[in-house]
Amino acid sequence: MSDSVPWPFAGRVAGLIAGSHPLSSTYHAEHLADELGRVVSRANALVTAETGLTLPGDPDVVLVSRQQWVERNIATFRHILAPAEERLVEANDVSAAVGRRLVAAETGALLGFLSRRVLGQYELVLPTGDDGDSIAFVGSNILGMERSHQLRPAEFRMWIALHEAAHRAQFIGVPWMRGHFLSLVEEMVSAAQPSRSGRARSLLDRALSARREGGGLIDERGLMGLFATPEQNEVLDRIQGLMSLLEGHGHVVMDRIGARLLTSQTRMASILKARRSDPRTAAFFRLTGLEMKVKQYELGEKFVLAVEREAGWRALDRAWQSPSNLPTAAEIEDPAAWLARTA
Repeated sequence: MSDSVPWPFAGRVAGLIAGSHPLSSTYHAEHLADELGRVVSRANALVTAETGLTLPGDPDVVLVSRQQWVERNIATFRHILAPAEERLVEANDVSAAVGRRLVAAETGALLGFLSRRVLGQYELVLPTGDDGDSIAFVGSNILGMERSHQLRPAEFRMWIALHEAAHRAQFIGVPWMRGHFLSLVEEMVSAAQPSRSGRARSLLDRALSARREGGGLIDERGLMGLFATPEQNEVLDRIQGLMSLLEGHGHVVMDRIGARLLTSQTRMASILKARRSDPRTAAFFRLTGLEMKVKQYELGEKFVLAVEREAGWRALDRAWQSPSNLPTAAEIEDPAAWLARTA
């Protein structure tokens, strides 16, 4: 559609920021690609034993470049947001066109920045829009981290594989989780409606206002938040609560297994924490609205540890019993309230 978000432009912007890495086309990357399948297979077995969530078989393991990671995510966004774009078609005036281009530019800038930092990603939805069961690792970022921090490759690769295997356990080992998560996204997208004043045309005004206030056009609600009505914000709160639980649970599982098996786990954890709290990164997250992603790790981890402290590790199994047992965004910050409600 000529009047939809210009995704190819977003990809070009992301590519300029993503850049390349000297190790991405060397034998080091080839060796990493050969090794990751075996590492993920072992991580699956360890996560199954730790969580009690069954993981049948192994996922597809893909080693990608930064640009390929960007392209896979843009393709996924296009599929997920297509119904919303169709509902939000506006007159092709100048302000609407500029607004859509601003969305593409900021999306590309965010993806380009993240492509330089992301290590692995469990792909719940494939770039084709089909259900997925694959883990994409950004090879140059893994190799760069190992070299710049002098990490033990075997331990570092296992450590990040554990985190992605934990996410796989959540979506594959909990039979209803994939469908529930995608239904929340579908609920957000399918309910999108154009406003009388023209929501696409208002993007330009919002962007200019956000810049004046020192913020970003895309806030903690992500791309879907651009099109959200007040009613849809309630769905976004449920998505944020769910993601905090999943990120926090995955982080605790990764650290817990790593503490037993990996001699350098403490050092790796401190490096990753420092990386997330780097002042330059923190400032970028605040300006673009991605700060919520960092908060999801922190709040989710605090929630999981508080529940374990009060009621034991297996009390978390209540969350996997049904969608109604999932913590709300408010309960993530008040674990006692969640325990009381699900007891």
